[in-house]
Amino acid sequence: MKIAVFPGSFDPITIGHVDLIRRALPLFDKVIIAVGVNSTKKNLFPLEQRLEWLRQVSVIFPNVEVDYFEKLTAHYCLRIGAQYLLRGLRNGSDFDYEKTISQLNHIVGNGIETVFLISQPEYSHISSTIVREIIVGGGDPTPFIPVEVAQTFQSALQARDRND
Repeated sequence: MKIAVFPGSFDPITIGHVDLIRRALPLFDKVIIAVGVNSTKKNLFPLEQRLEWLRQVSVIFPNVEVDYFEKLTAHYCLRIGAQYLLRGLRNGSDFDYEKTISQLNHIVGNGIETVFLISQPEYSHISSTIVREIIVGGGDPTPFIPVEVAQTFQSALQARDRND
């Protein structure tokens, strides 16, 4: 069974992420969208909210699972038996960074392969970082996030603000 892990913070998931998942499905028997938990990173939305959004978005895909992990991505892949990492490339800067991470994961992950999908032009300008900046700046992120996220975005943001 060919299992791929699509790791990320997904803070929040974007329409670009969803496009990559959709395009990766024919390549693998199973795709696991895995939120990497980094205790030193301050996220805009809590882990449970991001996992819920991922579940809502991925419910239409029968061979997609949602999970989370701590520590190294390569170790997570070894633990669950995944042989592939899925990464999206929007531009040359992404490639330079992802190439280095891929080479390190290959060593640490005992030969794990990284499969790169190039972003479709209509999504190449979208990143979770940019969407977070729009949100923090008081802008409307809905053109960049899935409908499922947009439907609950305002209540999630209000809950986050109450807890800060």
